[in-house]
Amino acid sequence: MVKPAQIKTKPTELDVNIFIENITDEKKRKDSQVVLQLMQKITKEKPKIWGSSMIGFGDKRYKSPATGREVDWFTIGFSPRKANLSLHLVIDMKKHATLLNKLGKHKTGVGCLYINKLEDVDLKVLEKLIEAAVLKKTV
Repeated sequence: MVKPAQIKTKPTELDVNIFIENITDEKKRKDSQVVLQLMQKITKEKPKIWGSSMIGFGDKRYKSPATGREVDWFTIGFSPRKANLSLHLVIDMKKHATLLNKLGKHKTGVGCLYINKLEDVDLKVLEKLIEAAVLKKTV
């Protein structure tokens, strides 16, 4: 059995609800509650705070295809950042171009989806993207 690489960002015992309640921007706080509920409904997992600002669902060991390095991480998660909501879906965004085109205003990174505010996107499409990330399938 391969021992995973040790990374700085790990799950903590911090209370997710208190973390969200402490978000000073009211819109970001409300949007975070919606994303929290969506991810919890889809994953059926209890959320955990990872590091100081990420909310993760589930546990997964990822193996880099390039290096073979393994790390323990969450299945999906999000972070309510100052500029946007950063959704860590860990999927190949290019494979979901059809859904992304229907989503609304957003940006993507490698496995991440950045949304300024939820009113800019179609929540039904966002839900399908989260389901795809959890089920690891293209929809």
